[in-house]
Amino acid sequence: MKWFRFFLLMTGLLLCGLGIAIAIKVKHLGLHPWDVLNVALFELFGLSIGTWSIISGLILLAFSLVVNRKYIGVGTFLNTILIGLFIDFFLWTGLLPSATHTWVDYLILILGIGIAGTGGGMYVAAGLGAGPRDGFMLYIADKTKLSVSHARILVESLVLIVGYLLGGPVFIMSLLYTFLLSPVFGRSLMVFKGLITSIEERRVPNSISS
Repeated sequence: MKWFRFFLLMTGLLLCGLGIAIAIKVKHLGLHPWDVLNVALFELFGLSIGTWSIISGLILLAFSLVVNRKYIGVGTFLNTILIGLFIDFFLWTGLLPSATHTWVDYLILILGIGIAGTGGGMYVAAGLGAGPRDGFMLYIADKTKLSVSHARILVESLVLIVGYLLGGPVFIMSLLYTFLLSPVFGRSLMVFKGLITSIEERRVPNSISS
């Protein structure tokens, strides 16, 4: 069963990287707050967008290692490194749809959000550790007694403001991104958690009978 959880984790991270890369291709419509920050840092200092994703993830991971390791697992470390690598890989291939500056760009962005949301649900369902950003928000929720959703809004609003001040791509979809991503993520999480439960329930009778 561990192999299946690891498969879900890796597939989920791959889809997250793909979805984010697709969204970046139409970044003029606005991006998720963390991606706004990563694009802003890339445009200011170079390196690559994926590299900045890794750097920001490592900073949050280091913070979690110091203050609270509750949400850290092998998936946390893989998330921190691999999503950034996948983002850069998909952007490098040149195979992703380019911005048309027409209504088609909204469809491209919605596609990216759908893929990223599905991937997020997959890797969280695997139960091998929260991503560094998710773990940070869970820590904030624990410390402030805010709900997880309110903590997410607080943290991502601050990140969006910083990204905007640094010149990141903030537009109308930056405000709607989370509202579109959350239901896809929630549905994906429910489906893959159910799948894991179903597989584990089938394995238990087999173990008993053997």
